[in-house]
Amino acid sequence: MHTMDSQAKVFVAGHNGLVGGAVVRALQQQGYANLVVRSSRELDLRQQQAVEDFFATEKPAYVFLAAAKVGGIQANNVYRGEFLYDNLMIESNIIHSAYRHQVQKLLFLGSSCIYPKLCAQPMREDYLLTGALEPTNEPYAIAKIAGLKLCENYCRQYGVNFISAMPTNLYGVNDNFDLNNSHVLPALMRKFHEAKINQASTVTVWGTGEPLREFLYVDDLADALIYLMKTYDDVDFVNVGTGQEISIKELALTIQAVVGFEGELVFDTSKPNGTPRKLLDVSRLNSLGWQAQTDLKTGIEKTYAWYLENVDTLRA
Repeated sequence: MHTMDSQAKVFVAGHNGLVGGAVVRALQQQGYANLVVRSSRELDLRQQQAVEDFFATEKPAYVFLAAAKVGGIQANNVYRGEFLYDNLMIESNIIHSAYRHQVQKLLFLGSSCIYPKLCAQPMREDYLLTGALEPTNEPYAIAKIAGLKLCENYCRQYGVNFISAMPTNLYGVNDNFDLNNSHVLPALMRKFHEAKINQASTVTVWGTGEPLREFLYVDDLADALIYLMKTYDDVDFVNVGTGQEISIKELALTIQAVVGFEGELVFDTSKPNGTPRKLLDVSRLNSLGWQAQTDLKTGIEKTYAWYLENVDTLRA
């Protein structure tokens, strides 16, 4: 068991993002006052010397590595070189500087896209690298696999305490609602909201609505990450999810109800469905004593309330 001193200096890399922001909120709620953050304008994490200088000056005791270049399917496929390079540099620089400057513990945040395209479901941690990746976001997945392998092998070679967590699909406060570049849940929320405002009669969803997906409220993820930081010291990475799945159709109906769109839901079956089922096996995390608390409808209500407050200032 690892106690995390509330006075200890904690660096949250990526604090302006969906995950990093939730980690900062959760740490503050739990009484951690000595947080260090830097925007990408203040510190370019792709620059090795800049990261090295930051660690030499600040000397954080704990690091949450939630900084990454992220995007939807389209962005992942178009900016393939950039996604691979930027993410490799960000994680390599932080992990190596954390080792050089004796960080007590680091938590690296991966992604469930690291699993093979045709992976058995639910996906267990030991299914990693048992098959080919999804080609469209392979560069991002390769970078994330490299990050968790860096942590694992720095543990083996140097005896550091660098752990990794792999979250499922995330949503919540501060998500990206850009229709071309966001994930399915925020994109649907925005679609329904705009249809309601414009008094449209229908909203179209791609595919049949049958594929099954898992969604984790980002504040639950933050809670899990802090829990792992305090309690988990193994080289094996840990899946973080709800262990529950929902069809895209059910998801759309839930968002429709929360938003209050009274028109009709139409499924464009000429559009591709994607993988029929995608779900993490979270038995390792559950056995460590943690379970997700926020049910999907509650999480969507909280997210929509935030969306309404921020709709005018959101990243386009």
